[in-house]
Amino acid sequence: MMHSLVRKMMFSLVICVFWVGANAAAEPIAVPWADMRDVGGKSISLADAKWKVVCFLGAECPLARLYGSRLENLANEFSDRDVQVVGINSNPQDSVADVKRYCEEHELSFSIIKDLDQSLARQFRATRTPEVFVLDAAGRIHYQGRIDDQYEPGISRAELTAHDLRNAIEALVAGRPVPRAKTDAVGCLITIVSQPSPPDDPSKLVTFTRDVAPILNQHCVECHREGEIGPFALTDYDEVVGWGEMMLEVIDQRRMPPWHADPQHGKFVGARRMPKEARKTLVAWVEQGMPEGDAKDLPPQPKWGDGWQLPTSPDAEFAMRHRPFIVPADGTVEYQYFVVDPKWEEDRWIRAAQVIPGDAAVVHHAIIFVRPPDGSNAQGIGWMGGYVPGQRTTLLPPGHARRIPAGSKLVFQMHYTPNGHETQDRTTVGVWFSDPSLVTHEVTTRVALNNHFEIPPGAKDYVVDVRLEGFARESRLLGAMPHMHLRGKSFRLDVRDRENKETLLSVPHYDFNWQHWYQLESPLALNNVDALEMQVSFDNSAENPTNPDAEEFVTWGDQTWQEMAVAFFDIAHPRDKPRVAARRQRKRTPQDELQRRQRIEDEVVEFLAQLDKDGDGVVIKDETPEAFRRFGFRRVDHNRDGRIERSEIEAEAARRL
Repeated sequence: MMHSLVRKMMFSLVICVFWVGANAAAEPIAVPWADMRDVGGKSISLADAKWKVVCFLGAECPLARLYGSRLENLANEFSDRDVQVVGINSNPQDSVADVKRYCEEHELSFSIIKDLDQSLARQFRATRTPEVFVLDAAGRIHYQGRIDDQYEPGISRAELTAHDLRNAIEALVAGRPVPRAKTDAVGCLITIVSQPSPPDDPSKLVTFTRDVAPILNQHCVECHREGEIGPFALTDYDEVVGWGEMMLEVIDQRRMPPWHADPQHGKFVGARRMPKEARKTLVAWVEQGMPEGDAKDLPPQPKWGDGWQLPTSPDAEFAMRHRPFIVPADGTVEYQYFVVDPKWEEDRWIRAAQVIPGDAAVVHHAIIFVRPPDGSNAQGIGWMGGYVPGQRTTLLPPGHARRIPAGSKLVFQMHYTPNGHETQDRTTVGVWFSDPSLVTHEVTTRVALNNHFEIPPGAKDYVVDVRLEGFARESRLLGAMPHMHLRGKSFRLDVRDRENKETLLSVPHYDFNWQHWYQLESPLALNNVDALEMQVSFDNSAENPTNPDAEEFVTWGDQTWQEMAVAFFDIAHPRDKPRVAARRQRKRTPQDELQRRQRIEDEVVEFLAQLDKDGDGVVIKDETPEAFRRFGFRRVDHNRDGRIERSEIEAEAARRL
C-alpha cells in the first residue's frame, strides 16, 4: 500500500514538473500593459487579468480576417472567467486607420495595439498573423500557436477538429495542464524591418523603384491591386515593405504566382511563373533591408480597365437581375438560375466575356449559358463565359468568336457557399463584340464528363477516365479547363492518334481555389485526332486537408462535398463550312462489337445504380443532381416524357461509344 502511494505521489510530481516546464516560459514576458493605449486611444485594461490572450493580427492578412470574429467570440465567452484578450498589430504596412477599419469590420470589442517600432513582435518573437500567446499574470507563456485548425493558406476545412486555443483557455481556468502547449502558427509572415544594409559593391544595390516594382508589375499587380482578387495591393513601397518576407515564402512554395500546369507539357497563353532571376532580385532586395531607391526610377503602373481584366471596357453589360440575391449566413444553397434577355435582334459574335461576382466571398462559381430560341442551329453546350476563383479573362484569337443566335436568352447559373455572414450578390457579365465581317472561325464549347463513379472511403489516388471524340474536319482545339471539387488531386489530358498518345496538359497538383483556363499558344489541329483522353484523380484520404469526410463514399454531385470529373474545351471551326467528321472509324471486328455491347451494359448499370433512387428502373428529374437536370437530362430523355428508361440510356451510350 505504501509503495503504491509513493508511486502515485512521484507520478503526480513528474506530471506537475512536466506541466510547468512545458506550459510556462522560462523568461516571463514583461509588458507594461497599464501604460499602453489601443488604436482608439483607450487605456489597456489588462494589467490585473489572471489570463491574457495576446494575438498578433494583420489588417489585410486573409487568415487574420477569417479569425477576427472567432477571436471576438472567445473573448466574450471567457470574459467573466478572468480571461482578457488583446490584439497587437506589428505590420509596417498597416496604418492605424487600417487597424481601426479591421476592428470595425469584425465588430471587435477587445483592444488592438499598434506596435509601431515592432518591439512587441521582437519581445514575443512572433512570426505570423494570426499567432496567439496565452500568458498568466506573471507573464509566463502557457500556450503559443494557432487558434484552431480550420484554416490554412489556401485551405478551408468544412469543420475544425482541433480547438487549440479554446482547449488551452479551458484547461487553464480549470487549473489543469494545457493539453498541447505549442502548435505551429499559420498565416502571413510578419516582416521585421531593419535598417538598409547596402552591399559593398554599389552596382549590386537592389531598390524597389528600379528593380522590384517592374517585377511586381509584371507578375503580381494584375491581381494585387485595389479592387482585385488579391487580398492586398503591391503597388506602393510602404505596402510592399511589409510583405517582403511573405513574397519570398509564397514564391518558394509555388503558391504565387498561381499556376498549376506542368511546364513539361504544352505551352499556354498567360502562364504565370516567377523567373529564377526575378526571384534572385527579390531575395537580394530583402537581404539588403528593402531600400526604396530614387523616385525617378519608378515605372508607371500598368493600365487596367475599371474592374475589367481586359484593356478596354466591355461593349455591353448585363446583371443577373435587378435586385440582389440574399445569400444566407449558413446552410446549403441550391444552384440558382437567373434568365436575362439581352434583346439581341440579330446574331452577335462574342470575342470575350467576363463575369464579375457581386460578392466574391460567397460566389463559388458562376457560368453564363446561352439558351438559343427554338429552331436555331446553335452548336456546343451554349457556353458564353464563367467565373471561378483564379480564372482570368482572355480574348479569343483574332478572327475567332462565339455566335449567339438572335433572340437568345442568357442563363446565369450561380453556386453560392455561405461564409457565416448574410450577404447580397448581384453578379454581372460584360461582353466584347467582334465585327462579323472579321470572323473567320466560330468557337463552340464542348464538355467531357464521367458521372459514373464512386470514390471509396480513404482512397488516396482514385482515377476516373474521361474521353471526348468525334471532331469535325478542319476543327482545332483552343484550350481546356478541368473541373473537380475538394477531393480533386490531379488532371492529365492526352491526345490519342491511332496507337500514339501524347500528353497535352498535366496538372499534377490540382487546386480547387485556382481553376485555370489553359489556352494553347498554338491551337491543336483535330483532323488526325481520334480522341482526347483524360485521367482525373481524386484524394479521398484523411491526408487531404480539404477533404470534407474521408469516411464517405463519394459520387457525382453539384455541391463541393460531392465530386465532378469534368473538362470544358473550346473548339474552333471555319465559319460557314459544313462540320464533316474528320476521320472514318476503322471497321469494327466481332470482338470489338462484343466489347462495345459490354461497355454499353456497364454504363446502363452504373447510370441506374447512381441515379435511380427508388430502384424502379426509371430515372425522373427529381432523382438527379441539379446540373444534370438542367443540362444533361434532356440529352438522354429522347422522347421528352420526363422519364429516362433503360432503352434511352442504351441509345445514348451507343451513340457515344
